[in-house]
Amino acid sequence: MSVALDLADIQGTVLRNRPMPYFGAYLLFRVDDADGAKALIRRLIPHVDSAQDWDDPADEAWINIVFTCEGLRRLGLAEDIVEGFPIEFRQGMAARKAYLGDVGASDPEHWDMPHGRVGFHVGLFVMAPSQAARDDKLAIGHAALGAGHGLTLVGRLDVGVPPTLREHFGFADGISRPFIEGEGGSPLPGQGAPMKAGEFVLGYENELGVLATGPGPEVLWRNGTYIAIRKIRQDVAAFRAFLRANGQTREEQEFVAAKMMGRWRSGCPLALAPTADDPSLVPDKQRNNAFGYYDDDPDGRITPVGCHIRRVNPRDALKDSITDARLHRVLRRGSAYGPLLPEDVLDDDGVDRGIVLAMINANPGRQFEFVQAQWVNDGDFISQGSRSDPIVGRRDRADDFLVPARPVRRRLTGLPDFTVTRGGEHVFLPSLTGLRWLARAAGS
Repeated sequence: MSVALDLADIQGTVLRNRPMPYFGAYLLFRVDDADGAKALIRRLIPHVDSAQDWDDPADEAWINIVFTCEGLRRLGLAEDIVEGFPIEFRQGMAARKAYLGDVGASDPEHWDMPHGRVGFHVGLFVMAPSQAARDDKLAIGHAALGAGHGLTLVGRLDVGVPPTLREHFGFADGISRPFIEGEGGSPLPGQGAPMKAGEFVLGYENELGVLATGPGPEVLWRNGTYIAIRKIRQDVAAFRAFLRANGQTREEQEFVAAKMMGRWRSGCPLALAPTADDPSLVPDKQRNNAFGYYDDDPDGRITPVGCHIRRVNPRDALKDSITDARLHRVLRRGSAYGPLLPEDVLDDDGVDRGIVLAMINANPGRQFEFVQAQWVNDGDFISQGSRSDPIVGRRDRADDFLVPARPVRRRLTGLPDFTVTRGGEHVFLPSLTGLRWLARAAGS
């Protein structure tokens, strides 16, 4: 039986891919006055694009609106409803630092992006195919803010796709994503069977066979979801220096980078090009993601079991384990921030650069937090002990990475912190109907 998603009610970023290239901005606000804030939100709602009108957005740009738990409280949402939200959302990401591995340099005390406990209550994400269109869309928001009081801007971060169309470590991004029942079209090779819509949108059946719901009236949560936002600073110079220390030639360095990621920097998967990059595979959507591990590479001799892409999406590799990988999928959106470090520079210039990740999930604990804590920062599920993700994992428990090979495996040691967390929060992204209800009925 096919699932009919209410595309006209779902904020577009949940189901639709971002344009390439694009220019965007995260705007974070504090709620100072509930009535004034709700009035401003009502002015913005006509400019929020749904999954249905994503290909023809108003003002040639896109906008999404999200709320932290404290933001919902400040809008006047009844406490008994607030208490029905998932504990991860209620506590906020900073409070969950130990479980998520945000320790040491990644501790929230070092974050420069506001979170729910220090003034981030309402967030806008604006995105456009050009910088001029983005700025025009931002002008709409400024006009709304100028029409009244209630929201104060506490943070802004400009993001987008670098001119190279790659993130700062040099890897092509956004190639693999799950296919969702009801989104339209058909799955591409490698996407597997369609995921139940309730894994990503509230109000629909999930992979456990139950309806994904939220607290309070259905109008509040139906067609909404949660997003785990993470600001990650990337130490590009350290990454380049590590590759150079572990590869005598450019080709050897690229091979080390591919083994750590699971894809060549072009985006071509090791599974389909084990010994040399094949960029011709990348634009071919029928081929660039069409691979598995269970039958062809169970021991990780081609794509190491501990590499980044095999950790965050094990595909069929866990088929004989007690873990159902389909219960832990997220929809990942990545946006780069900061200028590129000039090519071949091996010394950090002190400029902040990195990526902002937005992980869409209907169950923050079972999806994003599980992946971050158990798959990114631990290695037990793949018999790797305390070894973490070689690209984005924590280093306080282990700092090595195994590359299976015959006759002798290779062990890369002394991995530094290539990334540190500089912000994070669980936010609620309501439907368009939910936005209207929050902007009028919450607290009344």
